[in-house]
Amino acid sequence: MSTTTRGAAPAVDPAGAGATRLVDRVFKMRELAILLVFLAMIAVTRAGNSEFLSEQGIKDLLLNATILVLVATGQALVVITRNVDLSVGSTLGVSAFAAGNHLQSGGSSLVAVLLAVALGVGCGLLNGALVSLGQVPALVVTLGTLYIIRGLDSIWVGSRQITASDLPGGYVDFGSGGLSALPWLAMIALVVLVAVAYYLRHFSGGRELYAIGSHPEAARLAGIPVRRRILAAYTACGALAGLAGALYLARFGNVDSATGNGYELTVVSAVVVGGVAFTGGSGSVYGAALGALLLTSINSVLPALGVSSVWVLAINGVLLVLAIAVDRIVALRVADALKKRAAPNRRSAGHG
Repeated sequence: MSTTTRGAAPAVDPAGAGATRLVDRVFKMRELAILLVFLAMIAVTRAGNSEFLSEQGIKDLLLNATILVLVATGQALVVITRNVDLSVGSTLGVSAFAAGNHLQSGGSSLVAVLLAVALGVGCGLLNGALVSLGQVPALVVTLGTLYIIRGLDSIWVGSRQITASDLPGGYVDFGSGGLSALPWLAMIALVVLVAVAYYLRHFSGGRELYAIGSHPEAARLAGIPVRRRILAAYTACGALAGLAGALYLARFGNVDSATGNGYELTVVSAVVVGGVAFTGGSGSVYGAALGALLLTSINSVLPALGVSSVWVLAINGVLLVLAIAVDRIVALRVADALKKRAAPNRRSAGHG
């Protein structure tokens, strides 16, 4: 009579668990460091310019960050999966013009926003399908769609320009209005940010994005629908870029064929500076939002201190390089810790 023995449950690797906790602590510390740098920068600027933190000054800081926070939130979802979307600037631009074109023709504000979001979803689906189903490298795909979307946008828009005078007054007023120093647009961005963060933390689909970014092949072997999750991440990223386009129109009231040009580099910088590892599997959307707030605040702080704005790009570049360097150092430290912790286990197994 033969007996069938049930396989033992896989043991939890203490080294791997310790490394994960180490990574989490490092990236939480980076988010705290970004917050402290931001507060210190604001305090120094306030000391040099007493009007900087007036009600209107705070409102301007939040309005300047809102659009970038929205797009960075979507970009963070993609980067967590070890991918990237370089077409978000083009998606924002074409979505903003689509919303403006609808409003210029007498359409409703709600339909204009939904149209921008739907256009963003379409762009995200295209990127996601090519990356997840077509297995084409994300950098190649999104660089290509960046130029495709921008080219189609230029053909459609031509030399036309939509200004605030072409839009309903209520739509433009909404873009600059709010409750005291808290703009409506910032409230929308905050709601989206909290919702996405909650999904990543409390839903299996969100946690699986981290698993995919940490090790795509291991995630696939574990039964995670890798292609479907990557497609969903790109779709959400496109949707948020489309929403950002509609809010960009409300905020600035001016859209043309150059809207969003080069924006993708600022978005990637905000995400990486905010602690989302470019190699995937680590970071949070809150960190990406802090990175966006820090980068946009630099644009306001330097002029307030009498420093030329030409330094903005250089500072952004330095922050990006430092962030990537920190990611690399953390990765090497974790790999070294794993080797040291695994060495005694290998020796004991050899003696067994």
